[in-house]
Amino acid sequence: MVVTHGSLQRARGRCALTIGNFDGVHRGHRALIDRVIAKAREAKLTSCVLTFEPHPREFFAADAAPARLTRLRDKLELMAQAGVEHVHVARFDAKFAALPPERFVDEVLVHGLGVRWLLVGRDFRFGARRAGSFATLQNRAFALEEMPDVQFDGKRVSSSAVRAALAAGNLAEGERLLGHPYTISGRVAHGAKLGKDLGFPTANIVLRRPPPIAGIFVVEVDRYGHGGASVGRRPTVNPVAIPLLEVHLFDHHGDFYGEHLCVRFLKKLRDEEKYDGLPALQAAIARDARQAKEYFLKHG
Repeated sequence: MVVTHGSLQRARGRCALTIGNFDGVHRGHRALIDRVIAKAREAKLTSCVLTFEPHPREFFAADAAPARLTRLRDKLELMAQAGVEHVHVARFDAKFAALPPERFVDEVLVHGLGVRWLLVGRDFRFGARRAGSFATLQNRAFALEEMPDVQFDGKRVSSSAVRAALAAGNLAEGERLLGHPYTISGRVAHGAKLGKDLGFPTANIVLRRPPPIAGIFVVEVDRYGHGGASVGRRPTVNPVAIPLLEVHLFDHHGDFYGEHLCVRFLKKLRDEEKYDGLPALQAAIARDARQAKEYFLKHG
């Protein structure tokens, strides 16, 4: 998959395109992507996705923006797995946000990406002050198709619905809506070594923004196997302002510093708690590890 960023030059090819944030790349997103890929093959076009970084709601109101389901790297990986040939990541800044709808169509879609076929939802909005709509895209130099809402098990699939399920600790529901397990990935950073002192060494991943989940979880890590994890602010000792992901692996105790780990969340064990001292914290971690190991004994 080809990934391009930033400003667009005049397109050299022609593409079938869909546009969106695609946070989570859930079943609804996959329906859009699969339709674009099928149309691109049929019309001998390049399958293409236009997405944004940062999320527009993070640009306009960072403090009020929803928790991200996927980092950009993970989003691109999921799109590559789906079979997308080209993703363009537009930098969503003040200049991009101020583009009038007509200029967005002409400069970004037609001249920049070479769109010949476009798929969006009926409620799609774009351009300065969200003035552009489905009607704005009609009768252009490209064919236009509307994508209806995607239903799964009787529910409309949306990033908001996935976030709500995960926030409630319902990982199974989140996975059903996503179509894949919920994961967090990131690079391991040095920590205070408290976990090691307590007998439960952890690989620490710093999160730039609070994720949609919090608490203690059963997890599985690519290449390294089973473990338990905490996503939280460490209220008992060394508290942090933004939640930290701390992963304790049961069968691997090497040096992870600098490695990029992909952590799959399988079950929530409990909420994060503040304990009266390190002995109580150590006992709680031991209980969590025991429950996580029991989970894997039952589920293979």
